[in-house]
Amino acid sequence: MKNSALIKGTAAIAVGAALLLGGGGTLASWNASQTATPGTIVAGDLNVAADTGVWTDRLGNPVTISNYRVVPGDKLTYSQVLNVTLTGNKMAADITATGTGADNGFNAANVIVSAPVLTAGTSTTVVSNPLKTSGTVTATITFEFKSGTANRSDVTKSYDFGNVAFDLNQVTQTGLS
Repeated sequence: MKNSALIKGTAAIAVGAALLLGGGGTLASWNASQTATPGTIVAGDLNVAADTGVWTDRLGNPVTISNYRVVPGDKLTYSQVLNVTLTGNKMAADITATGTGADNGFNAANVIVSAPVLTAGTSTTVVSNPLKTSGTVTATITFEFKSGTANRSDVTKSYDFGNVAFDLNQVTQTGLS
């Protein structure tokens, strides 16, 4: 019987201790909380969209390239308006062109293809990289069939500008590493 009373007493002490430690007793700790309102982060935008390009001859007359046949001494200019979107604090991007190499069907010694020249809007002010604001940029490429081309060189040849692309690539501005 002593064993049973001892077991009951020990059980009562254990239950009491559990209640005290489990929050049902007088052992307490203080705490508090406050919600924060940091707001919402919104991403910017970087995009380039091309309008319809225009070919012109040396005198500035429009040329329909699909049925125009160049001869030695011709110089054609392609102008492409690009709508550039640069949205974001500290946004900057380089614009480049690809697919304008000189050797593309013609003998490279007979042709000069310029690197694209970028100007602001429709002005003649040259734009330098990196661009830092949205707006329009005109890309101009010239194709010149050299007048010194002789001996029927490059007769009936074709130059495919179908792979020309304008790339806009974000760059990190100074102080943003």
